Amino acid sequence: MPELDQIDERILSALRTDSRISNVDLADRVGLSPSSCWRRVKSLEESGVIRHYTVALDDTKQGLRFSAIVHVHLTRHDPEQLEAFIRAVQNREEVRACYATTGQADYHLHVVCADIDAYNEWLERFLFRIPAVASAQTNVILRTIKA
Repeated sequence: MPELDQIDERILSALRTDSRISNVDLADRVGLSPSSCWRRVKSLEESGVIRHYTVALDDTKQGLRFSAIVHVHLTRHDPEQLEAFIRAVQNREEVRACYATTGQADYHLHVVCADIDAYNEWLERFLFRIPAVASAQTNVILRTIKA
């Protein structure tokens, strides 16, 4: 992995704010020529510092008004059960993020649904049907401070 200098950090900061910024505008913002800027961005991509580009969506404008952090406790920790759990949550649109952590819960999920009824259905028809899941505790997100 390359050592990042101040220009690389400025490039990354600008891309975090707007990943659709044109190379010319990015170069101007960080004080490089467009060709030098393009080479640096390509180097950051090839080295894996930049993994991919994405878009930030407004869930509420898509009718998704329920958001929660779900703390999942597993009954078993054998590799097959863990892999089945991971595959299951990776393939669900409602699961925006999944973290394996230390502490009381084994996994923490960020889940988004249309409403509380849709969330309850997701729990009953999906999460609680995964054999490795013992229980789940839900913390409803009241508002997002930083995403």
